[in-house]
Amino acid sequence: MNPQAKLVFTASLLLGTTITISSNHWILAWTGLEINTLAILPLISKSHHPRAIEAATKYFLVQAAASALLLFSSMTNAWYTGQWDITQLTHPTSCLILTSAIAIKLGLVPFHFWFPEVLQGSPLTTGLLLSTAMKFPPITLLFMTSQSLNSTLLTTMAVLSTALGGWMGLNQTQTRKILAFSSISHLGWMAIIITYSPKLALLNFYLYTLMTAAVFLTMNSMKVLKLSTLMTSWTKSPALSATLLLTLLSLAGLPPLTGFLPKWLIIQELTKQEMPLVATAISLLSLLSLFFYLRLAYCSTITLPPHTTNHMKRWHTHKPVSSQIAILTTLSIMLLPISPIILTIM
Repeated sequence: MNPQAKLVFTASLLLGTTITISSNHWILAWTGLEINTLAILPLISKSHHPRAIEAATKYFLVQAAASALLLFSSMTNAWYTGQWDITQLTHPTSCLILTSAIAIKLGLVPFHFWFPEVLQGSPLTTGLLLSTAMKFPPITLLFMTSQSLNSTLLTTMAVLSTALGGWMGLNQTQTRKILAFSSISHLGWMAIIITYSPKLALLNFYLYTLMTAAVFLTMNSMKVLKLSTLMTSWTKSPALSATLLLTLLSLAGLPPLTGFLPKWLIIQELTKQEMPLVATAISLLSLLSLFFYLRLAYCSTITLPPHTTNHMKRWHTHKPVSSQIAILTTLSIMLLPISPIILTIM
């Protein structure tokens, strides 16, 4: 892609996100989301492969429907209350429509079908943007309207997201699809807590972004798109494979890694809200996603491919690991001990 064009699209992404997260008016928030959608489409379809074009088309149709619903919910609220302010969303029907619209934008169950397909058709770097940066504006809208959202609906969607995200990722062999289902599962954890402790949901999102960025960039560096490629990548960059193991376990939420912090705090908050059954259910369902993280980790470091197959061994390269991956991986693994400091900042 032309560097100037790439610069324009990246700047548009930043602009759209900034407009949405800093707006008080629904129309401005909607405009930011539309700019974001239009800016990411060329980045999805830049390879001109039929699957990439299909992914871009699916993404456009789904996001356009979600934006229309968002506009409809804000208009309904303005019709009944005379308020266009985002924080003044009080009409129950508007809240219901808004929750559905943002669930479609994020890819929460039962509106999750588009997300794995779109991620599978995109390059890894665009997949990273779709999994992290594109989720930020809808999450901030949920954050701003959290006091008026229907917590029962969100809890149901969250538990289903965690269950289906784990369940459907079990038999996947494509790393992008596995990461898509991982994203759906993590969104369940954010959605369940957003009405009770919005700051905690944001903390979860920041840490999830950190860990997912580390995994995506590592896989992009090793050019891994399938589990079979991951099995043979240890010869190319053993150090990167070893740190990928730890980052994946952190993403699974195992102590003493960074990923354990948001899960621990969310379970604690749910117990304070007298929801021990929901806390137990979501904890047990996260074991499903732990299985496929372990499978990825096993493929990346622990297993050696059988020597009878006719695959090409990758040459060990002495190319230095990029500083981005080094910093993100370190943060993805080692933030748990400084959790008191993080909590005081929050």
